[in-house]
Amino acid sequence: MSAADWTPTAGIEALRLRARLYALVRAFFAEREVLEVETPILLEAGNTEPNIESFSTRFTGHRSAGAEVRWLRTSPEYPLKRLVAAGIGDCYELGRVFRNGEAGGRHNPEFSMLEWYRVGWDHLRLADETVELVRAALALVGRDAEVRSTTYRQLYLEVAGVDPFQASEAELRARLDGVAIDPEGLNRDDWLDLLMTHRIQPSFAPDRITVVHDWPASQCALARIRAGDPPVAERFELYLGPLELANGYHELTEATEQRARFERDGRVRAGRGTVQPPVDERLLAALQAGMPDCAGVALGIERLLMALAATTRIADVLAFDFARA
Repeated sequence: MSAADWTPTAGIEALRLRARLYALVRAFFAEREVLEVETPILLEAGNTEPNIESFSTRFTGHRSAGAEVRWLRTSPEYPLKRLVAAGIGDCYELGRVFRNGEAGGRHNPEFSMLEWYRVGWDHLRLADETVELVRAALALVGRDAEVRSTTYRQLYLEVAGVDPFQASEAELRARLDGVAIDPEGLNRDDWLDLLMTHRIQPSFAPDRITVVHDWPASQCALARIRAGDPPVAERFELYLGPLELANGYHELTEATEQRARFERDGRVRAGRGTVQPPVDERLLAALQAGMPDCAGVALGIERLLMALAATTRIADVLAFDFARA
């Protein structure tokens, strides 16, 4: 341990900027009558998404209190959806979330997430509101950004010269020629993601907000799928420059389809030999009871602060990063 190991990893001004951002977020939603809520951090169910690993811990009290194994939330998504199903209306949460194994220049296992839900909205309307919030945050540091909205398909055609819905896996791999990638175990969606991170995102102008909507149905996550040729997931991602800030959906509200997606995740995790957290049966019950048509989005606070502070190091916007926690 060095003599300076006790000191913050972020500068004092970065910490003040975080406080100003939190005040802006709360004022933004208060003006729009979106209710701030708090939901549990320790959950009986974990995240089944194959590319996200949850932390778990054990409760040592009396078993009548509930399940012994608890999972630290990777987002507040499931409890927030239960509140929406219960009739709370438009709501948001600003709080800490946890993801195991994610540590590095742009990742910290413990970070802050802003997530909100709008009843009766679709993903495109919510994307517009997310743009408003990001532009308001930029104004805190005297900046603004132009906005571009595009479909996933058009973006890949323009930047990578390939149709993401029709190209073969070999064609996708060819667009990554010169990038050192171990192809073992990668599927078509993995190659599409690599094209995004290695070829497309780096092309985004630094002072541009890019909204990419209508993703491949195979990447639907918890979004609705809209019929068509091809069918698309009603999902969007928002980038500021090359940095991904937010991921939103026109939310799936059908319990049977949601269970099928959880089960599909489980099969993928079983094939990889990774831990399979229990499915959130309470979320499925809430969907079965009837969750209203809505859209939801999660925005990474540290990612936004990194963009505001013009840094590529997440440690620069954390009071103490994982190494000094």
